[in-house]
Amino acid sequence: MRRNIFMYLFLFTALWVVFQYVNSTKLFEAQESKIAKLESQLTAADSLNALKENEGTRYFQLNGNEHAYAYFDRFGIEVDALESKIESALISKNTASGNALIPYENATGVFQINKVEVLNHKWVITDFSDGKRWGELILLYDVSKDGEITFETLQSVIYP
Repeated sequence: MRRNIFMYLFLFTALWVVFQYVNSTKLFEAQESKIAKLESQLTAADSLNALKENEGTRYFQLNGNEHAYAYFDRFGIEVDALESKIESALISKNTASGNALIPYENATGVFQINKVEVLNHKWVITDFSDGKRWGELILLYDVSKDGEITFETLQSVIYP
């Protein structure tokens, strides 16, 4: 009788070990497939984030614009520091009485240019404000051979 009990106990233990092995193998495979799926989703998300980061870069810019370089090369104008020169020229037009390029009058303060973005070899977009109201300008600029920069206001908008 004792022999039968040990034999049944051994068989029960062997079946229990086989059951645990099969169950853990299935769980391991399920976890591996879930990890692989999540890694592929992570890779897809990383590539989307890279695309979004590239969207954040400016498309319209002077640096790297081969057409703008060719335009300035024709006239012998150095392009390397031109963007900062344009920004400095626009900011220097800010005076205590306002900026002559801004076509709006203001009773409470003076409009001054805050931010400048050079779009290409001819256009600049600027942001202006008096501290309470703000607006934007699109300017046409021209650089002479001696380095003098002239501006002309093409369009402007002021926000209420």
